[in-house]
Amino acid sequence: MRMLVSEARKLKGKYLPPPDKSITHRALLVGALATKGFRIINPLLSDDTFSTIRCLKQLGKPIEINHKEIVISPDEWREPEEILDCGNSGTTARLLTGLLARQPFFSVLSGDQSLRKRPMRRVVEPLVRMGAKVSGRNGDSLLPIAIKGGPLTGIDFKLPVPSAQVKSAVILAGLGAEGPTVIRESIRSRDHLERMLSWLGTGITRENGLIRVPGKIEIEGGEISVCGDFSSAAFFLVAALLIPNSDLVIEKVNLNPTRTGLIEVIKRMGGRVEILDLEYKCGEEVGNIRVQHSALKSTQIQDEEIPGLIDEIPLIALLATRAVGTTIISGARELRFKETDRLKAMARNLGAMGAVVEETEDGLIIAGPAELRPSKLKSFGDHRIAMTMTVAAAITSGGSTEIEDFDCVSISYPEFISDFRRLADG
Repeated sequence: MRMLVSEARKLKGKYLPPPDKSITHRALLVGALATKGFRIINPLLSDDTFSTIRCLKQLGKPIEINHKEIVISPDEWREPEEILDCGNSGTTARLLTGLLARQPFFSVLSGDQSLRKRPMRRVVEPLVRMGAKVSGRNGDSLLPIAIKGGPLTGIDFKLPVPSAQVKSAVILAGLGAEGPTVIRESIRSRDHLERMLSWLGTGITRENGLIRVPGKIEIEGGEISVCGDFSSAAFFLVAALLIPNSDLVIEKVNLNPTRTGLIEVIKRMGGRVEILDLEYKCGEEVGNIRVQHSALKSTQIQDEEIPGLIDEIPLIALLATRAVGTTIISGARELRFKETDRLKAMARNLGAMGAVVEETEDGLIIAGPAELRPSKLKSFGDHRIAMTMTVAAAITSGGSTEIEDFDCVSISYPEFISDFRRLADG
């Protein structure tokens, strides 16, 4: 599907983002372990989370879906009769691998063409050390992978890259292992699973870069309420910064510090953004954000910042096109292994719109400010690229921008374009 996007007048009013995708995935997997049932209030229902739901149903988990909640009933795990299709969801594939490593049966995970190119060895290696039998394509590094689960033993594991997905896979395996599992992080990554498990009373601890997972933990049941997704809200946050006369309040959004690195980047670029009404809910910080149109200056993004704003690097690249000076993004090589090579995708699209962009091995160098022009752009099948280029198109003038393969936004945010147009026209 092709989408035409024209200049937006302003973004004003209040905006409630969709539920958090990362938390919904993790709540589904934790809920599947619950021995007395589990309830998820306000889950995200998107292509990615439906991939997790379908896989869990194939594994014997009764799941009922209503508009505002998901109920997972307790039942025995069963060996799947068919290949578990993770669609485009890396979170489903990697976290489910950790969960299946502890199950006493055989299973195979696969996904779409894009997911079958994304690295899996980083998950496979620690699970094999714990005692699981896991094999896959290209030296056990690519999907499809086959898993023969069984009894596991806790390990002491240093994360080779700051990856919340790898960490979460090892935690899920460690919950069922004999003996404790220790995970060492040199750079902190998203910690939604640790917070969720701690809030549910499992005894998991986090301190000074060490995550300790007690073995043989049983989760009886519980309830998780999912707050707004910061990564989805980020598109509106950046749009309000860039579109003149904008003044937007983003409500009830996740403000977990491992997710909100974009806010710190915006502040040092001179953006007018403030946090309001901060509270705690199910172990997570939740609050409102007020953002106003702002004049921006360039900045530098360093390696240690990347985990806290990994999804927002395309948006930072867009901000840089309107900032005074040269913005340098480094340490972001991981973006080459997402749904598409996001560094290359942003360099090509922004270049087509008239920005001065240099692609490096692990980042981008962007000279600003530049006046972006309407153009024909590609999403490259990546939901975050499609949504970022929608914001880019909204700050052009003199015509419409065409974005190819726009339907990929359903992976994380099916209502994105309707929400964006409602606020832009309001």
